[in-house]
Amino acid sequence: MLAKTHLFREIHEQPAVIRNLLRQEVDKAALLVEDIRERGIHQVLIAARGSSDNAGRYANYLFGAVNRLLVALATPSLFSLYRRPPRLENSLVLGISQSGKSPDIQAVLAEARRQGALTAALTNNPTSELGQLVEHNLYLHAGKERSLAATKTYTAELALIALLSALLATDEQMLTVLNRAPDYMAETLVQQTKIAEAAVRYRYMQHCVVIGRGFNYATAFELALKLKELTYSIVEAYSSADFLHGPLAVIDEGFPTIVIAPSGVTLPEIQDTMFKLKERGAEIIVVSDDRATLEKGTTPLSLPEGIPEWLSPLMAILPGQLFAMHLAFTRGYDIDHPRGLRKIIETY
Repeated sequence: MLAKTHLFREIHEQPAVIRNLLRQEVDKAALLVEDIRERGIHQVLIAARGSSDNAGRYANYLFGAVNRLLVALATPSLFSLYRRPPRLENSLVLGISQSGKSPDIQAVLAEARRQGALTAALTNNPTSELGQLVEHNLYLHAGKERSLAATKTYTAELALIALLSALLATDEQMLTVLNRAPDYMAETLVQQTKIAEAAVRYRYMQHCVVIGRGFNYATAFELALKLKELTYSIVEAYSSADFLHGPLAVIDEGFPTIVIAPSGVTLPEIQDTMFKLKERGAEIIVVSDDRATLEKGTTPLSLPEGIPEWLSPLMAILPGQLFAMHLAFTRGYDIDHPRGLRKIIETY
């Protein structure tokens, strides 16, 4: 029964979606990169909502760390409600939207065009209003996403961001590793049965926190969103650093805590956070490729080894998607149609 749902199928379509996207969009991505170089752009403003906003968090770190760009997430109400937009000259203004239909995101890009900024969009609807507003329109190639919870469109957005970063850096090694992402993703999804069994343990979970840092700060927010949408749990996402500045106080015996902990420069600090969580009796679900880190968790969810930290968000979200799906299923919820939600939300 679960395997017949749209959500199940779309989660498992992701390796094929990413493989096709990387093949189909490389030329258009290269044209955008050429424009960025020719115009000497050093700052990026990203306009997005929901899961796309979480993809923007990934871009914040990746474009900053790899390409040394100053990146900010837009506040669309400054454009659509207050009508007091910031100055955008010498910027790339990037709209990220699965549908391309949200008026407030369109307002940011329309103003950017009026001011003469370089504009681009990542969207799963190339003929959308947003796509028509911009100079460079990159297509997610995800196919129709029928489940209300975004999965394959989110990872497609991450993949396009990674492709732009690698091309801008003229880094052949990055491109080579990026093209292996579909295989890494397929390897990660093999944990289907294990995650289904783990979800049963947390059937009555009503609240939890999700912790990540660096490139996987985005993963923490996206997983928290999936759990809210699908399981109706109260879930908060934190940077591991921010979590120690107050929120740690909510942790007591048995408190469910999901930790995103792939290998990389953030891992030692994440491990230290896990130690503090264990001291307070937290129930830790850990997503990692590091064996010692997995052993510190109550419920370990493993990632393939050898993935560079900058690419890990494409894989790290997959156990989270599966966990949220199975947890909702064990509770008897309609996982394709969460209560009160619509696929396309138009905010102003």
